[in-house]
Amino acid sequence: VQLVESGGGLVQAGGSLRLSCVVSGSIFSINTMGWYRQAPGKQRELVALITRGTSTSYADSVKGRFAISRDNAKNTVYLQMNSLKSEDTAVYYCYTNLPFDTWGQGTQVTVSS
Repeated sequence: VQLVESGGGLVQAGGSLRLSCVVSGSIFSINTMGWYRQAPGKQRELVALITRGTSTSYADSVKGRFAISRDNAKNTVYLQMNSLKSEDTAVYYCYTNLPFDTWGQGTQVTVSS
């Protein structure tokens, strides 16, 4: 299974970005998908999950600002990030649970204050 993220970049505080992750080598429609992030000097943390039934869950720190969604026809999961803060700066990793726990290579998001 391969996960390829895109959409990261540099944005000012208060701005928005949308991350995308294309999945291959897996039956995407039955996967739970998610996004993790890792800031410098910190452990990787879960940001958002979306099940195959499109139930979603979020870290408290991003609730109301981030939205995860999926397009099964495109084997793609998205993370819409609004009202970005400097503390959102991190490498963001796409995740899937099938056929086994797998993360992508990551995409850098940098929020300038």
